[in-house]
Amino acid sequence: MLADRPPVGVNEVAAELGLDQSGASRMIKDATAAGYLAPARSAVDRRRRTITVTAAGEELLAAAHRWQEQLFAELTEDWTPRQRQDLRRSLRRLLDRARRAGS
Repeated sequence: MLADRPPVGVNEVAAELGLDQSGASRMIKDATAAGYLAPARSAVDRRRRTITVTAAGEELLAAAHRWQEQLFAELTEDWTPRQRQDLRRSLRRLLDRARRAGS
C-alpha cells in the first residue's frame, strides 16, 4: 500500500495494481484531483515525479480497511477464531505469492 511506503512513481503504482502505465497515470490524476494523492518532483531524480498519500487519502484508506474488516467479520460470524486466522494467513500467503510472481 502506498501509505506504508516512501514516495513512489507511476510505474510502481501500475505494477502494484496490475495496470499499464497509462491506466495508472489516469487513476493517479483522478485521485490527485480528488485530493487523495499529492505528486511532487523526486528528491533523488528531479526528472521523476513521485506520489504520496495525502491526509484525505489516509482517511479514505482507513475507511476502506474498516469496511473490509466489518464485512469479513459479518461473512465469518459463525466461524471459529482459528478458522478466521487460517483464512487470513492463507490469503496473505496468496497475496505475497502473487506479488512475487508479478515482480
